[in-house]
Amino acid sequence: MAKSDTRRSFMKKAATGLAALSAAAMTNSTQAQSKKPNILLLFTDDQRFNTIRALGNWNIRTPNIDRMVSNGTVFTNAYIMGGTSGAVCMPSRAMLMTGRHIFHLENHGASIPMEHAIMPEHFRKSGYTTFGTGKQHNGRRAYARSFTTGGKIFFGGMSDHYKVPVNDFDPTGEYPKEGIYYKTNVHSSELFSSEAVNFLNGYQEDAPFFMYVAFTAPHDPRDMPQRYLDMYDPDNIPLSENFMPEHPFDNGELKIRDELLAPFPRTPKEIRKHLAAYYAMITHLDDQIGTVIQALKDSGRYDDTIIVLAGDNGLAVGCHGLMGKQNVYDHSVHVPLIFSGPGIPQGEKRDAFCYLLDIFPTLCELSGHEIPGTVDGQSLAPVIDGKKKAVRDSLFFLYKHYQRGLRNDRWKLIRYNVSGEHPVQLFDLKNDPNELENLAHDPKHSGTVTAMTSVMNEWIRYTGDKVDFKKADWGVGPMKEPWDK
Repeated sequence: MAKSDTRRSFMKKAATGLAALSAAAMTNSTQAQSKKPNILLLFTDDQRFNTIRALGNWNIRTPNIDRMVSNGTVFTNAYIMGGTSGAVCMPSRAMLMTGRHIFHLENHGASIPMEHAIMPEHFRKSGYTTFGTGKQHNGRRAYARSFTTGGKIFFGGMSDHYKVPVNDFDPTGEYPKEGIYYKTNVHSSELFSSEAVNFLNGYQEDAPFFMYVAFTAPHDPRDMPQRYLDMYDPDNIPLSENFMPEHPFDNGELKIRDELLAPFPRTPKEIRKHLAAYYAMITHLDDQIGTVIQALKDSGRYDDTIIVLAGDNGLAVGCHGLMGKQNVYDHSVHVPLIFSGPGIPQGEKRDAFCYLLDIFPTLCELSGHEIPGTVDGQSLAPVIDGKKKAVRDSLFFLYKHYQRGLRNDRWKLIRYNVSGEHPVQLFDLKNDPNELENLAHDPKHSGTVTAMTSVMNEWIRYTGDKVDFKKADWGVGPMKEPWDK
């Protein structure tokens, strides 16, 4: 079967038809408005799904995000597809910005070619003023295409939160390295939120705006004002049920930088200390999100603005004996996703499977814009307004050449490829949401493993993955990082 035929067959089977989505769009209340809605996209760094008090974590304080939960619609099964790089946030952010699957990116998302539409660029071409501040991990050229204004722009993956190398907005789009400077003694979250507030306070144009505020918190190093750390006593923070001193086998990436943030084996005391700092950073971040939303209200544009809060990936912080996000367990691929604003139901949840790459087409449909042909994601607008229950019936995950995963509404299958070894895990998510009991070798579940592997192979063909489970080492060599010579 030709590649194009495979793609069409899979899309017909796994996602809602584009024609149906277009029909739904015509009845959307937002579309009927003569003035397009503003858009505020708040994007956090390394924030896993279960770090929001209103969604069930009573050990953390997130009052501003909690209000977003009350005022909007939460997607409880929002995920990233995974990473082809140890810097998982790089392809994750490229998928967000382009709406494309991970194997449809260029150079792991380190750059975005001209033929791929970029979300803020698309709105810019539709007459929006596009503003950006914060982390940009997908190249200077992509940033120049995307934004008409901005400031305090960080081209990179991580930095000292009190010494972020930033650029001012460059209307030429060159962003030379000699233009980098440091705003010391100001935390990154405050740096970026202040820039967003300044934009809102000074915005006088009639055109709608698209704001992208890309935080670098709660990514390590876990620094924040001391008063936030004082809110959390490590001794009173419970460990996750899937805490382990060590991962039970080599998953291919046990010695990467993220995993070296805590000594081996992990101890309860050490992990509680990390969790306290992690939660403190999120509470500080929550305060900065609150200042941006208050400025939006003060500007008189709050009621005309769609607000999206999402995270670029999760984080283990002791779960399964891991610290980072270089795996496909739920704690590392499950992310927050909240929509609020005009036409969006308040205080509701949706359990539809979705990816960050679905945000681009969703915002297009909610604001009455065409979805570019280069976008792979599916609009969630019909799920938000209750016309559809789902846009896909399974989710595919991967990490480099080491791991491939698949989940549906009941099961999670993970296959590994490490130094000639090929461990397999099968978890019953209904009875084991923490992914602790491996059922892959139970004869009663052999049929489930076979069926899940079959669906995984469909995803592999659809996304353009090169893995072949029948070949030695899956028929793929090590994936090179963008910075490898």
